[in-house]
Parts: sequence; C-alpha cells; structure tokens
Amino acid sequence: MPGKEIIAMLLAGGKGTRLGVMTDKLAKPAIPFGGEFRLIDFPLSNCANSGIDTVGVMTQYEPLVLNSYIGNGSSWDLDRQNGGVIVLPPYLDRKRGANWYSGTANAIYQNIDYIETYDPEFVLVLSGDHIYKMDYSLMLKYHKEKNADVSIAVMEVPWEDTNRFGIMNTDKDDRIKEFLEKPEDAESNLASMGIYIFSWKYLKEYLVEDTRNPDSSGDFGKNIIPMMLEDKLSIYAYRFNGYWKDVGTIESYWSAHMDLLEENSELDLYDRDWIISSVNPHLPPIYISPDGDVIHSLVNKGSQIYGKVEDSVIFFDTIIEKDAIVKESIILPNVTIGKGSYINKAVICQDVTIGPNCKISYGTDEHNKITVIGEGKEIPEGTTIDTGFELE
Repeated sequence: MPGKEIIAMLLAGGKGTRLGVMTDKLAKPAIPFGGEFRLIDFPLSNCANSGIDTVGVMTQYEPLVLNSYIGNGSSWDLDRQNGGVIVLPPYLDRKRGANWYSGTANAIYQNIDYIETYDPEFVLVLSGDHIYKMDYSLMLKYHKEKNADVSIAVMEVPWEDTNRFGIMNTDKDDRIKEFLEKPEDAESNLASMGIYIFSWKYLKEYLVEDTRNPDSSGDFGKNIIPMMLEDKLSIYAYRFNGYWKDVGTIESYWSAHMDLLEENSELDLYDRDWIISSVNPHLPPIYISPDGDVIHSLVNKGSQIYGKVEDSVIFFDTIIEKDAIVKESIILPNVTIGKGSYINKAVICQDVTIGPNCKISYGTDEHNKITVIGEGKEIPEGTTIDTGFELE
C-alpha cells in the first residue's frame, strides 16, 4: 500500500462526565451540536477540507451511536480504498498485553500497527469533541518550515482560565520551552488546543518508551510532551486565531450555541468554502403555524412550531405546541413541548416529552444555572422545575 505523508488519529473515546446526563448513553463526540451536527463532525470535516484522507477514530465509551454515525465516512468524503475513515475500538492484544485505552498517548500506542500500514511521515493527533474550523494543511506547512519534531496548536485564553489548560511557555521564535498541565500560577496564556503534529519516527519511539514506565498515565500532556522537552526535541507552538471551544461542560455547551446566534458569529456555519458536513435523516421542511413565532433562532428540518421560539437552537423533528414559549434554550432531536409550557435557559435532550403547562427554567443556584432534562424523559403536565439542575 502506498505511504501517506500525513494521517490523522482522532481521539473519540472520552466519557465526558462534566456533561452529566447528556453522556449517559452517548460518547461525548456523538453529542448533537448546532441544530444539525454532532461534535465529531467538526474534526472530520476539517480533515476532509484540509486534504487529509486517512483518519483513524479511536472509540471506547458508549461507542454504538458514534460508530453507526461514522459508517464508511461517505458523509465527509472519507470513503476511500486507500485510507478513508476507520473506527478503532480497543482490543486485547496478546503482543502488547493491553485492552482499554488508558490515556491519549496509550490510545495511539495501541494502534501503532494501523499507523504503520500507511508508513506516514507525520501523524496529526486530534480530539473528537472541540468546536472549531481549522486548515490542518497550514499547520503542517508550519511544522515543516520550522523543521519541528512536534507542533502543538495553541491559542490565547483569558488569564483566569489558564488553570484549565495545558499552558506553553515559549521563546521569541515560538519554540516551546515548558509545558505546564493546568498550572495555578501561569507565566503565559498560550493554551494547548489538544491538536498535535508529530514526526512519526520520534513519536513511535516515545510511545514505546512510555509503555515501559509503570507509573505513566499514557497521556500526551502529562507524559509524552514533558519527556520530549526534557530530551530537547524541537517543539513549536502553532498559533491559531479563529474560533475554538471545548464544550466539555453544560455551561460551555450552552454558551457555544448562543455564540451561533450572534449576528456575525465567529463560527460561520454558512461558509461554503469550508463546509461542516453531517449525517441527518431526510425530513420534511420546517412548519411555522400562523400563531407560531421564531425570533433570533436556528430551527432544523422536520420541526413544527405552533408556539414561540426566541434566542434558541431547535434540532430536527421537534414539536413546540400552541402557547408554549422556548427562550435561550437548546432543544435536541425528537422533543415535544406541550401546550402552554415555558422553557427558559435549558438543555432538553433527545426523545423528551414535556407535558402541557410545565415550567422549566433556572433558579438562583450560582453553580448550575442551566437545567438539563436527560434523554427519553417524560415530564408530567403542570410540572415546575426552577432550581437549575439535571433531571436524570
């Protein structure tokens, strides 16, 4: 099989525990986003748009929906005889004695045989649960121009958020001198985006060495990158200036949807030069009744609006009945909101039925002001939920 200059390895096995009931039955990358998509659509579309036609997707937690969704990759033009997209679940390997992926680097290590099939010069490592549009070919060009062994995509984050990220300290040429995992007192606000380009010959060596360390957690940020820095490898920061968001919490998931509703949203889903592709059922057009009203919102096909929708994102196949009001909320697929109900600042998961005259909104709890209704729930008529919590 002819070799590839670069292949992508996409980490899609995380539990996403900070998303609470949203990931009870779904892997985090399979979470719906933006009325039309799932989180994994963004890195897969970025690969296709960047000319990367070989993508290994490493799944683990609740993989059924995600595996079925990816299929043969045709939705992203990644159905190829030589390459394409392939799902790589963990398996028992008698040679390496491993099964579950124990960390980000360990997941790559367990798929060395797959990578070697394509004999790549470079390996792009991605997360399957970030929202952004990025041309990876420009990062590869930078990697080669710098003659780097490793390039790490970074962006500036607010100083108060630096303790949530891996932070890079660099010299004047953006060569990385230090990588600090979630520091309390950061000297820089350059945060790792979890996007790496490795020269494969070096990465393979360090993956094998890391597995010999019984105390390692098999993680890039905690183990592999620090080892490479200690050995004085050439590691550079690639600065990214576009929109990027880790939607790992209910608050960030909700706020990313509100970002989409801005008049000049930084995340332009209407850009025909960089299409984010997805898999969705064929459904009839949106219906808005004479009494229905939609203001400053996104509404997907198959939905029927008889009430009022404002500042919200409505996924496909949703019914909002007469006199119901939905404000600042995210309504996932196949939801029915009963007559006269009021929904404010909530995330309603798929297959939920909310009876008539219910009130679901947030209360005064400072730690959780977004109410989440878990998948498949039925809320009886007249129910009031106003404390800002997750209904499992």
